[in-house]
Amino acid sequence: MKKGILCIIDFSDASKEVLKWAVTLTQELGCTLTILYTYRFLKPYSKDGEVVEMKRKIEKEAAEKFSKLESELLVGKGISYSFKVEVGFIADRVNNHARKNGADFLVVGQKMDSVNKQSLDELVADVQIPLVIVP
Repeated sequence: MKKGILCIIDFSDASKEVLKWAVTLTQELGCTLTILYTYRFLKPYSKDGEVVEMKRKIEKEAAEKFSKLESELLVGKGISYSFKVEVGFIADRVNNHARKNGADFLVVGQKMDSVNKQSLDELVADVQIPLVIVP
């Protein structure tokens, strides 16, 4: 393992389990973990600055939610990790990350509530790196 593990979360209960798996795999393989939260703008915004403000709000909420997960599941585990928040379809963001930073595989949950409405089947078809699907 040279490139590390990429893990998708959406802050659902299922994604908490996915993160537990990813942490365990990271510990066992001695690699790094990148935790990725993606979102999409699902409604049009017309006013100047409205998109920027909405993006800021979503990313602030994601950071607050991640902080709770971090203290519960990551602190003191002896692993190197990072958290990223990005706008877009999950598969696009995963493939972009793999191209730019590398990733040995992706850890994703079978039951995660995808906020950006991309199904697991679509993700499996579109992602260009190996997947570990957590039941």
